[in-house]
Amino acid sequence: MEERVRMVSEHRYNVNWLNAIFLLGIPVLATVAALWHGITFGIGSTEVIVFVVWYLFCGMSITAGYHRLFSHRSYSASRPVVLFYSLFGAGAFQNSIIEWCSDHRNHHKFTDSDDDPYNALRGFFWSHMGWVIMQKEDGDNDFSNVRDLQADPILAWQHRHIFLIGFIVGMVLPGAIGFAIGGLGTGIGCFIWGGLLRTVFVHHGTFLINSAAHIWGTQPYMTTNTSKDSAFLSLFTFGEGYHNFHHAFQADYRNGYKWYHWDLSKWLISALSILRLSSGLKRTPKASIEIAKLDVKYAKEAQNLLRSNDKVDMTSFETRVGTYRNSLRDSFRKLAGAKKENRSSSFDKSKDIIPRQLEELKSDIKAIKDEISSLFSDMRIAASVV
Repeated sequence: MEERVRMVSEHRYNVNWLNAIFLLGIPVLATVAALWHGITFGIGSTEVIVFVVWYLFCGMSITAGYHRLFSHRSYSASRPVVLFYSLFGAGAFQNSIIEWCSDHRNHHKFTDSDDDPYNALRGFFWSHMGWVIMQKEDGDNDFSNVRDLQADPILAWQHRHIFLIGFIVGMVLPGAIGFAIGGLGTGIGCFIWGGLLRTVFVHHGTFLINSAAHIWGTQPYMTTNTSKDSAFLSLFTFGEGYHNFHHAFQADYRNGYKWYHWDLSKWLISALSILRLSSGLKRTPKASIEIAKLDVKYAKEAQNLLRSNDKVDMTSFETRVGTYRNSLRDSFRKLAGAKKENRSSSFDKSKDIIPRQLEELKSDIKAIKDEISSLFSDMRIAASVV
């Protein structure tokens, strides 16, 4: 079982009463208001549709926009998309792009340390929402790590008017749409469902990545921090649950890199690319992913082996894993080159040679993976010998 050490901060904090009242009060207000509205007016399809649409628009403006575009620059987006993210991201009530991304870049730079704004080692509540409620006594914001974002006029405008934009887009607009469609009762309902309740759901979806995704899950790609992969969390966080992958490969526009990984943000970005509204989508080479998985698995097996038999000679195992690492890198490089040639060659020229070459390279990679499995089997056998 993983040992978690609770960290006590060296910084002194005061309560940010505005944030505290908003974060703790809005779930209560939203629940009471929804019950009252349901009893008084009933809940119609308009309220449900507005809730879903605003949940998707505001939620993915955070994940695909604030996070993957602005924080990590994992792709480029057209100006209309940047404006859309700026408007509906403000409606998510998670602060401006500039402030959110400054915090997030510090999270990656200082993960699990006292300079990590949502340091998971300080406990679930702190990383979930406590860090938003509490404010450092010496707490002037330093935005020196987001000067690239400050130079963007749309983002600078959003930062200056964040609360006004958020209130109009996140609260007034859903209510106005409901009023236009169904009158006063529907307008109030859409304000409650598309504004208040939706804000609670989007908030805690984001917060769970900062908290739960650093506590529960697996670590296939890196073990140097607390980030975890959780397919379950991805189901209701627009794909953000593959958090260990994200910490290992921050520049990748995907969090779930396999086609079947549930990652709505990845699919949105890909769709925008097809529509020529996004470009420069960054993807981690498959070799880097496989080598990261190999290194993590080998480190775990080596630790288990040495714990069982501390006199074992690790030289042969180290040599084998080094060979497999180089073989994977070389085979994936050749495979990428063959795929590129296959795309650029005429069909007649490549119909026999290149497809056959692709199959041979895929077979080589499978053989290397089989040898890696044999390595781990040999290590487990060695661990059983006392």
